Order: sequence, then structure tokens, then C-alpha cells
Amino acid sequence: MGKALFIEPPMDEAGVAGWVTSDELAEAGRFVREGRRREYLTWRAVVRRELGADVRIAYDAAGAPVVDRDGVYVGVSHCRGRVAVCLSDVPCAVDIEPETRDFSRAAPRYMSPELALSGDPLLPAAVWCAKEALYKYARRPGLDLLHDLRVEAVDFAAGTVVGRIGGGEAIRLTLHRADGFITVYTV
Repeated sequence: MGKALFIEPPMDEAGVAGWVTSDELAEAGRFVREGRRREYLTWRAVVRRELGADVRIAYDAAGAPVVDRDGVYVGVSHCRGRVAVCLSDVPCAVDIEPETRDFSRAAPRYMSPELALSGDPLLPAAVWCAKEALYKYARRPGLDLLHDLRVEAVDFAAGTVVGRIGGGEAIRLTLHRADGFITVYTV
């Protein structure tokens, strides 16, 4: 299978028709915000569109999405205006954020040494996405974004990020920018 990344705007009910189950429609109906409903249904529709309408979606013990296909891993992220789905034959993770999101209030809680990596105004968004992707990739609840997850390099021109979970080995991630959104995902 390799790896595939899909970045799409949230679909309306007509767009997800035939790809989501009645239980998923009922679950989405419980969300207060319409945008959240669309995001939830869209990532499920993308997974089934790519893997087959009969694929079953569940969650593992860490709360990460899983599918009933041997050797297929899924990573999911959504924000206002976009849904990102990564499908791979190895464990994967993804995070997406709008480039315009203001991270100034959150930055002290998730990035400290990373501030020295670049003066680029998009650095906080790139680091946030990288740390979220690393958190999802680790599948260990309770990791601290400031202390347990590190970003050691961000190269906007090359589209790469290097991060580390705890004292583990360096992990290379891909940084993708398009249509006003930043996406970081495991390679």
C-alpha cells in the first residue's frame, strides 16, 4: 500500500452518503457544532472511499482510529475547514492546522527550546502539528507536549521536521503547506 495522504474540506451529508454508517450518522448528530459533525463524517468517508465501503472503523486502547484491514494503519486530524487522513502500511500519524491560527497563548505550554529553531512566523504552527503527530504516533496517553515530545529541526523549504518522543530515536516527519493549512505527518 505504501502511504497516502488525503487533505479535503469537510463534506456535507450528500458527500458522505454511502460511505458512513447509520450509527456514525447518529453519533455525529450528537455533536453540537455542525462543523465538527462534518469533520467526523468526512474522515470516515475518506477512509471507506479509499479502502472500501465495507471497512470497519474502531478505536484502539489509546483512542487512535484503527481499521479491520491487516497491515493498514490510519492517521486522522481535522480542524475548521480541513480534514487530513493518512493511510499507510506502517504506523502513521498526522495533524493539520490553519496557518492563521494564533498559537501565542498555547506556545509556552508546548514549545520552549523549539523557539530557537527559526524566526519564521509559522514555526509555532509547525511545532504544534509536529508534536500532535508525534503524540498520536506514540499511542501513549499522558505524554506531555513540552517535556516528552521534542522538535529538533524544522525546514520549511525542504518540508521536513525532525522530532523525538522521550529519549527515543529521531523521527522524520513531512511538513506540507497548501491552501492556508499546515500538515505534518509521519513518513
